[in-house]
Parts: sequence; C-alpha cells; structure tokens
Amino acid sequence: MLDQLMAQVNEQKEAGRKKLDTMFVSEQAENGLVKVTMTGNKKVTNIEISPTIADDKETIEDLVIVAVNKAIIAAEKLHEQEMGNIANGLMGGSTGISNLLGKM
Repeated sequence: MLDQLMAQVNEQKEAGRKKLDTMFVSEQAENGLVKVTMTGNKKVTNIEISPTIADDKETIEDLVIVAVNKAIIAAEKLHEQEMGNIANGLMGGSTGISNLLGKM
C-alpha cells in the first residue's frame, strides 16, 4: 500500500511539473522597458527590450536583472500554488492519502 501511495505522489508531482511548463508569468522593469516571461518552472522563454534603451548597455543589464528577479518571484508563487493544489488533492478524495491510511 505504501508503494501505491508513493507512486501516486510521484505521478502527481510529475503532472504538476508538466502543467507548470505550460503556465507563464511575465514581469517588467521600469514601466515595461524590459519585460521577462518564464514558465512556472522558472525557465525564461522571452525577454523584450524597448528600442528606447537599445543603445544603453548598462541600463539594459540592470533592468534585465530586475525583471528576471521579479519573474522568478512570480514563478515561485505560481509553483507553490500549484504544488499546494496537488498536495491538497493527495490528502483528500477516494484516492487520497487519508483514504489509503484509513484502509491500513
């Protein structure tokens, strides 16, 4: 029964990871001069830089760092929320941990 429980936990975690690969967060720095998009698993998928700062290397570097860090925080919140949903699903229902432990 414990093997069944562990298999279910691993299945749900993997499903959560796959789902997070299809969920995106976007953040920006300095009113949109730099925008960063990443998946819920913190993979950067896009960086947009406004043409108005295209010749200012130092500003671009600084704003990319700010936007990436903001996007990481947003992705972590999304990740925590999704994993929390999975944990709640594992705890309840007819196939949840509570039900399996009740059968022991």
